[in-house]
Amino acid sequence: MAQVNRIPRLWMQSLRDSMSQIDSAKPGHYALLAVALVAVSSAGAVLQQMEGVPPLLKASWRMYGTSIVLIPGFIYQWNRMEEGTLQSRDWLLMSVSAIFLALHFGSWIWSLDHTSLVHSLLFVTSHPLVVVALMPLIGASVRRGHVLGAVIGFLGASIALLEVESNSQVTLIGDAAAFLGAVTVVGYLMIGRHLRSSRSTPVFIYAFPVTLLAGLMLTIGSISLEGTALTSATPELSALGWMDAVWLPWIAYLSLGPGLCGHTVINTALRWISPIVVSVALIFEPVIGGAIGWAITGEAYIGTWTLIGGPLMLVGAIMVTLEESRNTQNTDTHS
Repeated sequence: MAQVNRIPRLWMQSLRDSMSQIDSAKPGHYALLAVALVAVSSAGAVLQQMEGVPPLLKASWRMYGTSIVLIPGFIYQWNRMEEGTLQSRDWLLMSVSAIFLALHFGSWIWSLDHTSLVHSLLFVTSHPLVVVALMPLIGASVRRGHVLGAVIGFLGASIALLEVESNSQVTLIGDAAAFLGAVTVVGYLMIGRHLRSSRSTPVFIYAFPVTLLAGLMLTIGSISLEGTALTSATPELSALGWMDAVWLPWIAYLSLGPGLCGHTVINTALRWISPIVVSVALIFEPVIGGAIGWAITGEAYIGTWTLIGGPLMLVGAIMVTLEESRNTQNTDTHS
């Protein structure tokens, strides 16, 4: 029992230690993180409002818009990169990463059409819980805090799923699709982490081809499964429909808002703010995204089971994140 009682104190100590490691953070930096978090959290609500566009096609548009934003950084880093930096195995890993990214965005955006916005965001951001389940398979050390956080998180998910029977906006298949998005994004993040850390692959050299290839895969999937085409008189059925005057502003916002001002600014904020603080902040995306959805539509029904299970999912994800931070600090200390 004494060991169990020490766990919350250790997590709080881990958070305090992580925050104290970077003392250059100022109020303006936290304000920057807040703006970026709002931008990232708005993507689900915006995508849900793009009615009439099939989900896989919508996901491919999102990838193409982001690819365009990444081109300048890719060209700059490509010209500065030494010849032979990338090997055939690196390109193969990037291709596999693109598959994971396509599955992530395809399944998540599909879920937005088949379950509530809050449920979609809750399950797609549950990837810290997925990581715990995969840790034994990759030989990583699983600590008591990991297990406890995962148990609480999955318990919360089970409770939230009870909403299926009482809320017509929530469906089991929609929640499952969002969770598939969480599972597949882990693959994308793990490959990206390996290429960035072990292979020293520049960020744009990794991000641009992976994002573009994911968009092409989603286009093929949309043509095969949704009956769309490369070109069509109806923009909502065309792979190039995102260039239409009606949809271009939407894709521009998703690329410049959640993409550039969101993820890019978050990566920039890591220069001053502890990674653990940023990670914990991102876990609150379902809360912020749900509020944005309510502001846009005026509708954000959240049932009793979601009110009980949702916070448990967030708490579990936070516990896992803090435990992983403490585990990393211990590893660095003894290395």
